[in-house]
Amino acid sequence: MLSTFHRQTSIFRSRLSVISLIGITFDPVVVVATLFASALYAEDNIGAPHVVLALIAFSLTFPGTSRLQQGNWELAREVLGGWLSITLMLLFFGYATGYLRQFERDTVLTWFFLAPTVLIIGNMLLRLGLTRALSTHGNQRLAVIAGMNEIGQRLAQQFRENHYLGTRLVGFFDDRDRLRLGALGQNQTLLGRIDTLAAFVKDNRIDAIYVTLPMATQPRILSLLDALKDTTASIYFAPDIFVTDLIQGRLENLAGMPVVAVCESPFTGVDGLIKRSSDIVLSLLILILIAPLLAAIALGVKFSSPGPVLFKQRRYGVDGQEIVVFKFRSMTVLEDGNTIAQATRNDKRITPFGAFLRRTSLDELPQFFNVLQGRMSIVGPRPHAIAHNELYRKLVKGYMVRHKVKPGITGLAQINGYRGETDTVDKMEARIDYDLQYLRNWSLGLDLWIILKTALVVIHDRHAY
Repeated sequence: MLSTFHRQTSIFRSRLSVISLIGITFDPVVVVATLFASALYAEDNIGAPHVVLALIAFSLTFPGTSRLQQGNWELAREVLGGWLSITLMLLFFGYATGYLRQFERDTVLTWFFLAPTVLIIGNMLLRLGLTRALSTHGNQRLAVIAGMNEIGQRLAQQFRENHYLGTRLVGFFDDRDRLRLGALGQNQTLLGRIDTLAAFVKDNRIDAIYVTLPMATQPRILSLLDALKDTTASIYFAPDIFVTDLIQGRLENLAGMPVVAVCESPFTGVDGLIKRSSDIVLSLLILILIAPLLAAIALGVKFSSPGPVLFKQRRYGVDGQEIVVFKFRSMTVLEDGNTIAQATRNDKRITPFGAFLRRTSLDELPQFFNVLQGRMSIVGPRPHAIAHNELYRKLVKGYMVRHKVKPGITGLAQINGYRGETDTVDKMEARIDYDLQYLRNWSLGLDLWIILKTALVVIHDRHAY
């Protein structure tokens, strides 16, 4: 559940204006700097083409992403995935327009390999330096939390673990004594009751107050806010709505009225355009490359068993609307009714050639045409048969949330071992957890990482049959 809380830390990051500025400019500056460094290394004459390319690269990477929270592997994955997408885009348009001929070959090659290396190492050093600088007492703000509850506990954990937040927690205020608090009060500093908080803040130079009281206690909250008007401390409200499992949760402004998005698709606005554009470009490239393979598989299906080459099955698409999904036929039957048995190991319905196709996921290749149609995406939650959807939506909490986006040919669950048969509810729940995690954390870099990882999984995975 802690992963659902990460978005809330952006509230804390935004107050650190200098750190925020570093976060959004570090990657673009590094990309531009490594371009000019590569040109100097290749003894390329820096001119107008280099400046134009630098401006394009800066615009593609600005604003950058703060990577202070990311582990080393996540940082490397995000950087490599994002840089690969930019590289492919620049190469495509560079060759199409002939613009790449304006540069020395060594400049381009050095830049494409140097930039991600410097980005990864630079972000690691930046995180280390900022963490040390902000962990000193002189650079920290003093904070207290009003409300010793689940959200308060998670806030305290964030302050302890993330020194870059620049905040030292002094303790909690709550109207309950330690006996009533029970496990919540263990290993925590209880400073007093809520009505003593304002006086404590004035006497101890507290910089920030985080109110985590339940929204149901509105009178207490209003009374507390009224008492705190006589202090200079900053006040933040973390409502208990954040206990829920947010999907793309964020604050929005609706004609001057603040509203909280609790469950939203990640593919809105510019992100939706990026997602669709990448699907079209990658699908076209892949279909051109695998055209001979598609023809060979079609002949293999046709001559290995009687029946059509393609199997069309109804699935749920975005917003739960029915779509028709293409696959190479791998069975002797074409089941698309209200009751469908999932394929199992040694399933007698699977043809010998179909077994090979399923094991290698080659039967999924026609779905790239579904992507071009706009029914599917290359990366997203895998579509299930209508019959399976109707079964599991009653058994798995949050099952239908995965349909806020287009289904994918591959997904986060598939590269983490949940590919093939889901013969228990626990396995389906695990698959759905990965699907929801994908919705919370989507980025173009994550998509590219999943695509690359899928190729490796298909070679070694033994779950599909």
